[in-house]
Amino acid sequence: MMDFYPFPNFNTASTEVLNFLQQRLDFDLWMVTRTEGNEWIVLQAKDQGYGVKEGTVFSWADSFCSQMVLGRGPRIAPCVNEIPAYAEAPIAQKVKIGAYVGMPLVLSDGSLFGTLCAIDPEPQLETITTELPLIELMTRLLCTVLDNDLKLSEQIRRTERAMVEAMTDALTGLYNRRGWEQLLSAEEGRCRHYGYSACIVSIDLDDLKQVNDTQGHASGDQLIKKAARIIRSTVRKQDIVARVGGDEFVILVVEGNSQTTSSLLVRLRTQLSAADIHVSLGFAPRYPTLDLREAWHEADQAMYVCKRANKGKIRV
Repeated sequence: MMDFYPFPNFNTASTEVLNFLQQRLDFDLWMVTRTEGNEWIVLQAKDQGYGVKEGTVFSWADSFCSQMVLGRGPRIAPCVNEIPAYAEAPIAQKVKIGAYVGMPLVLSDGSLFGTLCAIDPEPQLETITTELPLIELMTRLLCTVLDNDLKLSEQIRRTERAMVEAMTDALTGLYNRRGWEQLLSAEEGRCRHYGYSACIVSIDLDDLKQVNDTQGHASGDQLIKKAARIIRSTVRKQDIVARVGGDEFVILVVEGNSQTTSSLLVRLRTQLSAADIHVSLGFAPRYPTLDLREAWHEADQAMYVCKRANKGKIRV
C-alpha cells in the first residue's frame, strides 16, 4: 500500500510543511501566521529557541513580514542587517534576528491571510536563497489547501446552522440557548484553527418587567418579538442571533473585530431607539487568550454595567 495520503486540513498541512522546512533549513523558529488588522497571530509554530507558541499575538506593523508584503524587503534575507527595512523594523530592536524567510499566504480572491515565515538569531550563508523556488512552491500549495479548507469551513458553517434550525425560540424564531451554545462551540473551533476574529454582544431589554406588570404579558411578548425583529434585521447575514433568556439576547459577530462590532452597536441603538425600545448593551472581543465562552461572560458583565447606569436615567 502506498504511504501517500491527502492532508485532512490546513492545520495538518501547516504542521508537515513546518517540520519539513525546519529540517531542511535549520532556523530556530518557523511559523504559519494570520493577520487581522494590526494583530499578527501565530497559528502554528516550530520553535527551537524563541519561546513562541501557538496563539501568541504580535504587532503586524512591527514585523519583517509586513515589510516583505509591501515589497520593501526580500523573501529570503540571509543577513537582515543588510536590508534597511528589516534592520529598522521594531521587531529587530526587541528580538535578535540574523536571518529571515517570509512568504505571503494569499487566498484565491487575492486577499492576504497571513504568512509562512522563519527567523534565526544568526546570519545564514547566501546559498539559502537558492531555496526560494522550493519554498514558494510549498507556500502556493499551502495556500491551495488553505483556500479549499476555508471554503469547506463555510459550507460546514451553513450545514451547522441548518442542523440547529429546530433549536429555535418559539416566540421570536431566533436560536434558543441550546442552539446558541452549539453554534458558539463550532465557531470557537474555527477561530482557533484559522485565527478568525469574533465578538459577542449581550443585549437586555430594560423595560420588559414594567411592560409585563402594567400592560400584561401579551404586551411583553410583543415587545420581545419586536426587539428580535429589529436585532435580526440590523446584524449582518453571517452573524448569529439568539434569545437566551426572558429578555436577554446575544449576537455572535462572525469574523468581526471591535471596530465592526462598535459600528453594529451604533446601528442597534439607533434602530431600537427609533422603535422606542430601551436596551442595555455590552460587548467583548474574542482573543487567542479569551475564548468565545469567556467573551460571552465579559460581554454580559459589560451589559450589566450599562444596565446599572441606565437605571439612573429619567426617560421622557
